[in-house]
Amino acid sequence: MIRKLLKEDFDIVYELGLKLHPNYKIINDLEEIINNDLNYFYVYEKDNKVVGFIHFTKLYNSVDLVDIIVSEEYQNQMIGSTLIDFMITNLDVEDKIYLEVNTNNKKAINLYQKFGFKVINIRKNYYGLDDAYVMERVI
Repeated sequence: MIRKLLKEDFDIVYELGLKLHPNYKIINDLEEIINNDLNYFYVYEKDNKVVGFIHFTKLYNSVDLVDIIVSEEYQNQMIGSTLIDFMITNLDVEDKIYLEVNTNNKKAINLYQKFGFKVINIRKNYYGLDDAYVMERVI
């Protein structure tokens, strides 16, 4: 089940977020995010617990996919695909969706390509020593 982020989800979301960035809690104030009209934050709940989330921002006619993660033990169950499909089908956007992804993250790149995202640029050393692909999906 996909639902909006609630305050009682903060601890598990911060824990999942550590897989994305070691300072996830410091750089992401969830209280501020859920109270900002430009941010959209949804969790995926399975077996009565949060096992993944998607966070994106919407500004004018474009969207920036900020973060998406699925708990390791729940990967390969179509949860990431479901979250991306949810974002795409529930957007009121007429233009583009953007994201950055580590060039070494082949699993995520394949997922994004499945949804029509294409590499449009490379950001050198975006993730420390690793580069990032900037990907775009035109609606």
